[in-house]
Amino acid sequence: MSNFISSSIGKKLIMSISGLFLIVFLLVHLTANLFLLGGSDAFNISAHFMGTNPLIQIMQPLLALGFALHIIYSLIVQFHNWKSRPVNYAKVNQKDASTWASRNMIWLGLFVLAFLIIHLINFFWVLKFGEPETTVVNGVEMEDAYSLVAGLFINGGTLAYVYSAIYIIGFIALGMHLHHAFWSAFQTIGWSNIKWRKRLTLIGDVYAIIIAVGFSIIPIYFLFIK
Repeated sequence: MSNFISSSIGKKLIMSISGLFLIVFLLVHLTANLFLLGGSDAFNISAHFMGTNPLIQIMQPLLALGFALHIIYSLIVQFHNWKSRPVNYAKVNQKDASTWASRNMIWLGLFVLAFLIIHLINFFWVLKFGEPETTVVNGVEMEDAYSLVAGLFINGGTLAYVYSAIYIIGFIALGMHLHHAFWSAFQTIGWSNIKWRKRLTLIGDVYAIIIAVGFSIIPIYFLFIK
């Protein structure tokens, strides 16, 4: 087993499985975040549920592990590819055989990682280790997660536009990363063939658009509509 994990196929398999796990998480996270469009009470109830539900709390360390495995093994696989790349590799016209996203997955991934760190500092860290404001909804006292999110995009003046731009660009980069990652993960675990490749590519493209547009709607909503 240890030999398989250390092999090239094993590394790619771990990267793909952890990636699929994160793909599912993104859909759940987007669903929860879209409650922001329903107002403060709706989102605060959703955030309170996510922050107090025992199952969600159990999943948090697994989620962190999933991120860590995906990032570490992605870097390992990429460094291995760079090391084994032939000298005349640069002479090959890659544009005819692959998409821009597939050729730049590592850079898109690193950009998304930087964006993730900013996101965690702005929200998760404040809610978990800071002193966020509280509110009362239906007689229950809870953290005012809505004001924390809305305040980033509404009350910051020029900074609000900067954060909005960072988030929208970050979500677009995430969508481009998912554009290639979705079908590639299924291919690695053996669930993709000539018949299913086009279907998985289409599903992946639709999913990537949903994630990129869905998350981008939030800063746009607070900046220009709310």
